[in-house]
Amino acid sequence: MFEPFPGKYVWNLSAGIALAVGGQIGEVDRACRPLRDLGTGSEDEATQAFFESWCALADGLVDLAEEDEKRERHRSAGLKHGRAAVYYQTAERMQAHSYGPRKTAYRKALDSFGKYLELTEQPARRVEIPYEGTSLPGILVLPDRPGPVPCVLFFNGLDSTKEQIYGTGTAQELRRRGIATLIVDTPGAGEALRLRGLTATPDTERWAAACIDYLATRPETDEDVVGMLAWSLGGYYGPRATAFEPRLRFGVAWGANYDWGQVQLQRLENRGARPVPHYWEHVQWVWGCRDLDEFLALAPRITLRGIVDRIRVPFLVVHGEQDRQIPAHYAQTLFDELVNSPRRELKIFTDREGGVEHCSVDNLPVVRDHICDWIAETVALLQNA
Repeated sequence: MFEPFPGKYVWNLSAGIALAVGGQIGEVDRACRPLRDLGTGSEDEATQAFFESWCALADGLVDLAEEDEKRERHRSAGLKHGRAAVYYQTAERMQAHSYGPRKTAYRKALDSFGKYLELTEQPARRVEIPYEGTSLPGILVLPDRPGPVPCVLFFNGLDSTKEQIYGTGTAQELRRRGIATLIVDTPGAGEALRLRGLTATPDTERWAAACIDYLATRPETDEDVVGMLAWSLGGYYGPRATAFEPRLRFGVAWGANYDWGQVQLQRLENRGARPVPHYWEHVQWVWGCRDLDEFLALAPRITLRGIVDRIRVPFLVVHGEQDRQIPAHYAQTLFDELVNSPRRELKIFTDREGGVEHCSVDNLPVVRDHICDWIAETVALLQNA
């Protein structure tokens, strides 16, 4: 993994994510360089400096994009807005829930991302998925062919967003294979959490059911061939939903979050890397808990123990051999318990291929392409059955 900050996994992870979802190395270096020689201040002061440096980079790109727009260079402007959205979200995801300026940065990210979609004429549209009296925001990507077409639900994790998922190119690769993608900010993540106050729940099949109900209203998609792809904490969300929502025809866990509750107990003992600073405040926010005791009482429910054998559809498990957040042995355990899946596969990525870190942040394309090929092959088998 690209590590501009020796010994600072959380900061390096953020830089790596930015590169993996559309950032440019020269711009990322510009944001990181002034942070390398910070003095011995507090963690909060350092994290605030991180925020200010990345937001300054994004603000500069927005200024340049506006100059392009005045000259009617719309695509160039849109591409700059796209990278600005990446950098605003990189700044925002590192901050505590209580840090006020993060709200402004997040709204700037949404604004820039919307301009990116519009000005570059991306094959994507923003959608709203009805959910329990409100709605979940999503991005729908459709292939350029007559429908109805198969569709993949892509759920995010603890601290990722639909915009970052779009930036991985996964939906675009599936589109080239004739498959639609519905990327969703699920409860506890992205816009659903930040602007709508929707917090995560262990019974993620509720989210999947709402998404499939929505797809049933769209003539472009085939509600009979819908699968699930989810990464990071989605490695719990996705398998759980697949186990309990019978309309899901296949599943992929991009990172085997088999027993996330147990991982929390290990993190209390300072075992295993954390994805964001202010970690305990963040997880309480995500799960809607009033304090740490309430969260720790909830955490044991966030496990796949005892339910994986309910999965009766094709399923792929991918994991990085050197994942510093979720131990790789959980991938083997998840695979071993897929006893009723008619087509199960386990792929552990090693140094030979790359993609060894958490959710392949060190070499995302090689893992993305493996997943997309497996999905395309699985869809073909389902359609020809």
